[in-house]
Amino acid sequence: MSDTPFGFGPPDPDDSSRKGGQGDNPGGPGSGGQENPFEAFSQLGQMLSQLGQMLSQAGESSGPVNYDIAKQIAVQKLGGAGFTGDPDPGGAIADAVHLAEMWLDPVTTLPVGATTTKAWTPRDWVDSTLPTWRRLCDPVAKRVSGAWVEALPAEAKEAAGPLLSMVGQMGGMAFGSQLGNALGQLAGEVLTSTDIGLPLGPENTAALVPANVEEFTKGLERPASEVTVFLAAREAAHQRLFAHVPWLRQRLLATVEEFAHGIKVDTDALQQLTQGIDPTNPESLEQAMQSGMLEPQTTPEQKAALTRLETMLALVEGWVDVVVGDAVTDRLPGADALRETLRRRRASGGPAEQTFATLVGLELRPRKMRAAAALWRLVGDQQGIEARDGLWAHPDLMPTAEDLDDPLEFAERLGATPQLSDDPLAQLQETEERERAAREKDAQEKDAPKDGGSASDEGPDEKSS
Repeated sequence: MSDTPFGFGPPDPDDSSRKGGQGDNPGGPGSGGQENPFEAFSQLGQMLSQLGQMLSQAGESSGPVNYDIAKQIAVQKLGGAGFTGDPDPGGAIADAVHLAEMWLDPVTTLPVGATTTKAWTPRDWVDSTLPTWRRLCDPVAKRVSGAWVEALPAEAKEAAGPLLSMVGQMGGMAFGSQLGNALGQLAGEVLTSTDIGLPLGPENTAALVPANVEEFTKGLERPASEVTVFLAAREAAHQRLFAHVPWLRQRLLATVEEFAHGIKVDTDALQQLTQGIDPTNPESLEQAMQSGMLEPQTTPEQKAALTRLETMLALVEGWVDVVVGDAVTDRLPGADALRETLRRRRASGGPAEQTFATLVGLELRPRKMRAAAALWRLVGDQQGIEARDGLWAHPDLMPTAEDLDDPLEFAERLGATPQLSDDPLAQLQETEERERAAREKDAQEKDAPKDGGSASDEGPDEKSS
């Protein structure tokens, strides 16, 4: 593909000089002040030809985002990085994950979650995570596309008619171009399938990107094998959570979707933008979306969803940090330095945050990750790893954003309240026992008057005798 998106761009000024030397002034010298009608038809034919070529390049993808275009641009942006041979010829990734799993077993009650281990190239990462990106990006694309059409005056909609579908198709291409550029950047930097905290890859699959791990290792002054095992431990710990906490994967993705569904676009800004957009040039649509005027307006519902997502991401990252620390600190000399590096990498944002801020209007930054790690450490030390990991059994048992502000109070409350009191089965059993005791008491009280009555009947006889 050319540097211009979809092979379409503004006309070359040299072309006009070759067509009669009229340049941009059709009424200039040599034209007699009149626009050549044949020249106008020629330009219209070229425009329609280029538009048809552009639409034919869109592939068969339908919907608010053209994922065929997204994949093409992502692969193009990766260049040679996406087409290496076997990314793990010596099996180092599989060995690192296997070793990490053995180290994790004693420090958590959650069993192994990954049944498959993969070494991905950056292109493999794009291919394997695209289905999840589709689920995350479609809601916001639908909202923005719908707002775009709603912003058109009624007479414009009526006049456009079938062209509205073409505008929708071009909008999908513009979104696809934006997504492709973001994924291309992200694929060149992510280290694992769970690097941004969300389960982007296939279920039960632990995956690392060796090419990116090698680049990441260069500035750490640590052996490559040590960094690989450390990252494998983080990936394996994430997979244990996502595999054995059934509600977690759905809750994370659904919260992102909920945030996206609440997007409200300023239709007044859209009307202003439509005046300066060339409908035959998808690059102008992409520039409009990147101008900042289409940034969604944050609603109270979105703020609540964002708080829930940040809290959940912090709890996931904090738990992984604590468990991996317990598993590798005594075995890897550089474990503490690596933990701090990853903490800063996640807390400061980076490519993941930029990608989501662009695509979904959402920052995936676990702002309270250190507080969450402190909470999990405190609960584990005071109540044991069984109680700590048992909190993942149900979302209602999980710490809240307020609990992250006061981990000590949460740990004390957890220790003071028996776990069985939160068990519905235990509560039902206790209720049945109370009801049975009440029935027995009622039965005794009913029998008591009969005994008393017989005694009173004998009383007069005895008295008369």
